[in-house]
This record gives sequence, C-alpha cells and structure tokens, in this order.
Amino acid sequence: MKNILFVASECVPFVKTGGLADVVGSLPKNLDKKKYDTRVILPQYECMKEKYKERLKSVCYFQMDNRIYVGINSLVEDGITYYFVDNKQYFCGAKPYFDLFSDLERFAYFSKAVLSALPLIGFRPDIIHAHDWQAALVPVYLNTVFQGDPFFRGIRTIMTIHNIRFQGCWNVGHLRWVTGLPSECFQPGKLVSPYQDTSMPWDEWNATMLRGGIVYSDWVTTVSESYAGEIQTPAFSDGLDDILKWRKDRLMGIVNGIDCEVWNPKTDPHIKKNYDTRNFWNGKKENKIELQKRYGLPENGDVYTLAIVSRLTDQKGLDLIDGIMDELARKDINLIVLGSGDERYENMFRYYSRKYPDKIACRIGYDEELSHLIYAGCDAFLVPSAFEPCGLTQLIALRYGSLPIVHEIGGLKDTVKPYNQYEGSGTGFSFKGYSSSELLDRINHSEWLYRDNNTEWKAMAKRAMKEDWSWTNSSKKYEELYDSLC
Repeated sequence: MKNILFVASECVPFVKTGGLADVVGSLPKNLDKKKYDTRVILPQYECMKEKYKERLKSVCYFQMDNRIYVGINSLVEDGITYYFVDNKQYFCGAKPYFDLFSDLERFAYFSKAVLSALPLIGFRPDIIHAHDWQAALVPVYLNTVFQGDPFFRGIRTIMTIHNIRFQGCWNVGHLRWVTGLPSECFQPGKLVSPYQDTSMPWDEWNATMLRGGIVYSDWVTTVSESYAGEIQTPAFSDGLDDILKWRKDRLMGIVNGIDCEVWNPKTDPHIKKNYDTRNFWNGKKENKIELQKRYGLPENGDVYTLAIVSRLTDQKGLDLIDGIMDELARKDINLIVLGSGDERYENMFRYYSRKYPDKIACRIGYDEELSHLIYAGCDAFLVPSAFEPCGLTQLIALRYGSLPIVHEIGGLKDTVKPYNQYEGSGTGFSFKGYSSSELLDRINHSEWLYRDNNTEWKAMAKRAMKEDWSWTNSSKKYEELYDSLC
C-alpha cells in the first residue's frame, strides 16, 4: 500500500473559499483505498466549524526550530484521516486568508510545520501531493533543508496548480526572512526567474513560492489538459511560462471532477422537484417557478432562464456580460445571479436588477442550498471566463441539464462540447473570441434553439445529463501518476 499525503490550505467540509477545497475534499475519497492510504493535512483555522473542532484529538505538539509552537490534531471523516496544524498566532481570525504580506509568513510556517511533524505522527508518505502556492514550499523544504534527515529521503512530490494567477510573490529579502531557506534557493532559475534583472540589489529581486514548488517537485499537474498547454505561454502563465516549458515532460493536465452524490437532480434535497433524464423538462419547470418565487420574479415556467453562480471577479468574464445587459433585458428572458466578489460587479448586478426588476435578479453572497435550486431551475448557465483552469460550475450545470454557454478556454474547452446542428451533437454553446458580441451571439443561438427547436434542445440536455464528470476517470489518472513515482 502506498501512503499519500495531501497538503492544502483548504478542504471541504472544514473550510472553503473556492474550487481548491472541493478537489482536496473529493479526490482522496475517490482513490482506491486498497492501494492507497491517503491523508490530508491543513491549517487549523479558528474559523473552522465548531462541530469539527469539537471532534479533534491531539496527536502531538513540539517546538519547531526550538522556538515556534506546532500542534497537530486529527479527526477521521468519511474514512479519511485529516491532520490540522494548530498555531493560534498564525491561524486565528474570521477567515482563512488575510493580506498577502501576512499570508506569506503563515503558509511558509505551515509548509515547514507539515514536514517537521511527519516523524511524530506515525505516517511516512511515499508521495506528498501539494496544492497551490500556499503549499508550494513543501517540495522546496523537503529537497533542501530536510534532506539531511534519512527519514525524508526518497519521498516524492507532486505540485498541483489550481490557478496560476496566485503565486505567493514578494521580494527575496522578505521571503528569505519568512522562510529561512538557504540563499541557493533564491538564485535565478529557482524561486527567482532566470530573466531577473541582476543589476538590482539581490534582496529586491522578485521571488515566487509557486515557482519554487514547480522547480523542486517531481511532477507538476494542473486541472485540465488545455490549461496545461495554455500556462506554457506568456499570455496565461503570469510569468511562469519559462519554467513550465522547461518542465513540460513532467507536466500534465487532469480535469477535476464533481461529487455526483451531492450534485444529483434525482436525489437532491435542496430542489423543489427531483428529476432525471426521463422527466427533466417538467421537473426543471417546477424548479424554475420556485426559483422565480425566491428571487421575486414573475412566475412563468416557460420563460428562457439564464443563470450565473460565481465569484464576481474580472476572471469570470463579467465585463462581457456588463456590455450586453440592456440587450438581454429587451428579450423575454430571466437572468438570475448568485455570488460575491469585486464591489464593481456586485453593484453592477444590483443596478440592473433594480432597473429591470421583472427580468434580472441577484443575491450578493453565497447560499449553498439556493445554488442547487439555481442549477435545477435555469435553462442555460453562463461561464464566459477570460481564463478558467478547470471550472466546476459548468460540470454541475451539465449534471442538471442546464446547458453551459462558455468561452472556449482552459477547462471549459475540455468539458463543454459545442452544439453542432448538422451532427446532432454537443452539450452546450461556446465562443472563441473574448467579446460581448460573441457572447451575445451564443445566447441568441441558444435562445432560438430553446424556443424554436425544442426537440434538439431536449436531446442536448439529455446528453449533458448522461455525461460522467465524477471523479472516477480523473482519480484513475492520478493513481497512474502515483504508481509511476513509486
């Protein structure tokens, strides 16, 4: 049996701010338990739900570097052992992340504490699977500071990039201070770009935690095949294309999955009417009417209904939607929005919902139960992201027979097959050029199909619902990667 340790800053059901938590919460449960003893280690945030904190059992505590407290607690949930790094100084507060300056120190501490704890918890991993920049220093510490201890030799590492835009960047002076890493780690080609302007003082060079994770890991993965290719280009890499091209033979994309027990219109307890491929048309209409009730819209099961469930940020293509809102409102449609984020977009949706109260409605914030009803009650789902490493919302929409309208990029390109009227194929609609006009064209096309070619629409919705976007296929690819490493 192989021992696998996931290291991450968040994980469902303990703490979640985005898709990272869903992946770290779902993938370990879907690996073959006869072949892999998979465990997860996280920070023990003060904001974690009380019902989980009450179940924690102390495993050990010690002084790291003879001066910094580290506590390790654990619990078992759904057959997976979870460890939590406890330090109130670093992980107090009402949210998991603060400002970047503080977070750099907090997650440098976390990464080093994870490795320091391993000899004391009775679990030596064969592979450490680190996720995103918050855990990117684990491979760096492992292959530098900890190599003097025989316990750590031979442990292999995988670095998974969930969103390359977030890298953990600061100058060498600050990062060297918070990490305690040797100066060799901050030479060009390691945590520092090989194209660094060396005429600048060394401690002012720009250093990047995620770059370090990529350099020092045995393998690098990301969350879709298309995104793995995109991040090797300057347009999508945020400055890391050089190292990713260099490591392309050890870089692969594996698309994320969803929990098909949680997201199942046939059994979902949060929707008005359960349905499957046999009765989805009437089932979706009943859910649509309930959704309209909740949002204060006129109740009409036949009105074409678009939905957005998203973080409200530039990444999500909301500038494209802003450019066509008045044109959408002239149509016989509903647009329903759930999300929070940048004040600009929160206010944008508030403004249009007041301007067109019978057609556009928004809820600022996040409501898990309401999101289920939105997936079940809408006809089409908007995901016009400027870039999207994988995306989970379009996978959930497919599961509920709500056809995605997506920008043909990253994981959206890999998971949504564009409608082809001549072949009678496809599971949604996509556009290539990043513009409001192309998005509006796809919305118009989808509306025409919904109203005037209902038979084709129903056939496409059924195809979408029958696709398997569970973790079954993706977990097998991770298992193959684990097996190749040890």
